[in-house]
Amino acid sequence: MILSTVGRGGEGDVGQRIRDEILVIQRNNDCKGGMMEEWHQKLHNNTSPDDVVICQALIDYIKSDFDISVYWKTLNENGITKERLLSYDRAIHSEPSFRRDQKDGLLRDLGNYMRTLKAVHSGADLESAISNCMGYKAEGQGFMVGVNINPVSGLPSGFPELLQYVLTHVEDKNVEGLLEGLLEAREDLQPLLSQSNDRLKDLLFLDIALDSTVRTVIERGYEELNDAGPEKIMYFIILVLENLALSWDNNEDLIYCLKGWNHALNMLKSKDDFWALYAKSVLDRTRLALATKAESYQRVLQPSAEYLGSLLGVDQWALNIFTEEIIRAGSAASLSSLLNRLDPVLRKTANLGSWQIISPVEAVGYVAVVDELLTVQNKSYERPTILIAKSVKGEEEIPDGTVAVLTPDMPDVLSHVSVRARNSKVCFATCFDPNILVDLQAKEGKRLHLKTTSADIVYREVKDGEVEVAGPIVVKEESSMPRLTLVRKQFAGRYAISSDEFTSELVGAKSRNISYLKGKVPSWVGIPTSVALPFGVFEKVLSEDCNQAVAEKLDTLKKKLKAGDSSTLGEIRKTVLELLPPSQLVEELRNKMISSGMPWPGDENEQRWEQAWTAIKKVWASKWNERAYFSTRKVKLDHDYLCMAVLVQEIINADYAFVIHTTNPSSGDSSEIYAEVVKGLGETLVGAYPGRALSFICKKTDLTSPKVLGYPSKPIGLFIRRSIIFRSDSNGEDLEGYAGAGLYDSVPMDEEEKVVLDYSSDPLIIDGSFQQSILSSIAKAGHAIEELYGSPQDIEGVVRDGKIYVVQTRPQM
Repeated sequence: MILSTVGRGGEGDVGQRIRDEILVIQRNNDCKGGMMEEWHQKLHNNTSPDDVVICQALIDYIKSDFDISVYWKTLNENGITKERLLSYDRAIHSEPSFRRDQKDGLLRDLGNYMRTLKAVHSGADLESAISNCMGYKAEGQGFMVGVNINPVSGLPSGFPELLQYVLTHVEDKNVEGLLEGLLEAREDLQPLLSQSNDRLKDLLFLDIALDSTVRTVIERGYEELNDAGPEKIMYFIILVLENLALSWDNNEDLIYCLKGWNHALNMLKSKDDFWALYAKSVLDRTRLALATKAESYQRVLQPSAEYLGSLLGVDQWALNIFTEEIIRAGSAASLSSLLNRLDPVLRKTANLGSWQIISPVEAVGYVAVVDELLTVQNKSYERPTILIAKSVKGEEEIPDGTVAVLTPDMPDVLSHVSVRARNSKVCFATCFDPNILVDLQAKEGKRLHLKTTSADIVYREVKDGEVEVAGPIVVKEESSMPRLTLVRKQFAGRYAISSDEFTSELVGAKSRNISYLKGKVPSWVGIPTSVALPFGVFEKVLSEDCNQAVAEKLDTLKKKLKAGDSSTLGEIRKTVLELLPPSQLVEELRNKMISSGMPWPGDENEQRWEQAWTAIKKVWASKWNERAYFSTRKVKLDHDYLCMAVLVQEIINADYAFVIHTTNPSSGDSSEIYAEVVKGLGETLVGAYPGRALSFICKKTDLTSPKVLGYPSKPIGLFIRRSIIFRSDSNGEDLEGYAGAGLYDSVPMDEEEKVVLDYSSDPLIIDGSFQQSILSSIAKAGHAIEELYGSPQDIEGVVRDGKIYVVQTRPQM
């Protein structure tokens, strides 16, 4: 990226210069609005040979003493009509309009700019880069004919002929063959770029020129995609993605996206009914990869740009868009444009519509636009508010006064924020259509009525004075709402208990439910062995003499917290980690784990016990995490009365993890099971990990016929060796009307390994019979547990070697 902006001492990367120099022209000549801004946007989106004509038309217009008919004459004579200008992805609506005092500067700058445009669209820059590597020849002879002088040594066999093919076809209108040649040349170059070579600079600039030409050629090919079917658009995406993978380091995610696109294309060619649904998941993952890379560039480049710009006196508007312009200048922008073309086609083919409704609630409120839901989660809106949030990760709280959250982001249907929305009767939905989103954002401050179905949202503006009441919303006075209370739990004299000793006085519902399932679920459903540190153990440990200093420090911090200083929450959590374990706790926990058939960490070495003890303390400390603390305050629970038991289980090294809701949460259909599945451990599903899980529904009358609703787009899976997990089990998770589950932490003794996932070889995705078997088994387990309890259940579990294990269940909220 840096080299592409420096230039090799000759022409440099003129493809980048196209995007840089138009900004300089606008700034130097005070022409930032109107036609020049529209042309600037068009150039950044995709430059094409039309831009040479537009530039010449502007020069002729200025030379004619600003005769607008001369501008149109130049355009029309070269095949560019008003309709063509309007047909660009970034349309040019306006005519040029300049002041006379701008004449000399514009003629000078546009004349220089014309050379840049011609260099790109004639392939001149690429030709000079090739000649630098292949060598020069006697004047008067054809390019690369005769004796070469000073060529780079060690080039692959057939490489000169490949470059000659590229140069011969660089201006072809049909670009597929040219793109394939450019990519083949870049692939041949890759091994040389990682080797020592005294001509490495020339090779690098050749690669940069090839990369830049790919973008220029792709943009030239947009026109032939206007009427193309999905197969051709997907093929172009594959080519651009391959080019991007050749340009980026840490490109494993892109490689798996590329494999996913190839698999989707094969599905389309073989007329697989689910090709569009699968391709949509690959598209979402590809977008996520682009967004992640853009965020990394923003973190790395923007602070330096701001610092240097302030010293050099650069205009603030230019500084604000510096990193954005760098990103838009590369192949990533071309890929993003292609994805935008394909997305509506896939949604229509897969019958996905413009919305995914997570919580179907009718709502009336005033529109407020925010960047991140996280930044307003603790806010209280004074009037009913419809939040349009660009970013929703999945672990946020929903602000008081919010009646709807609409977002382009894609949190899992079973994520914390999704459950919160349904419990609070807040409309919550993902909008896939950028045009709808733009329209909603434009209505900021206005009052809207949202009417939802299980698959769509219809909205309209409510005029001033018009009375509009949303159907299912019932506003309760605070005094009429049942007050939630916690009962303080006491230490019962035992530091550790086995599962047959679990009672409501000792542990929370999470522990009791897992104990209740043992021996009652079908034999093919595994239940992990469990022990627990009961309620009151934390308080007992804190009261020990060896922890007196910790107790005093905690007392001081909690007083600050009660006085309203929430910044102390992090310090409280750190202080909890300073606790020392009483010897009796260690002995009792060891005996209970061994007698229950679980491995005792201390048998390996003392360090392993220290890891386990730290994990236990992290569970206790999560009582003071921000999300949990503010959640209890919202419902006026006495935080001091919240007690934390710790459920101890051996981790099953999962192939897959799942969450089941035995009543479909999106539609409320009790005849239908809804579940989500991820590869690896379940933390990527219940935590705020980006991307979507595989989702499916299954009718309870036909548990052998699951229906996939969406394929996975999560790029990361978590895996772990044989280990122990310490799960939070608070008395705040048992209260009717309060979804306390998921607020507190479950901590494995060992750190999970993050693995970039390849779905194109995953049997759950590509093997129909395996998929049907696993998903059916998950649905059957969910149905069996629901029948056991006699009420809808929220169930978590894992799959290992085809066997289903359930690790917890609780009433579905």
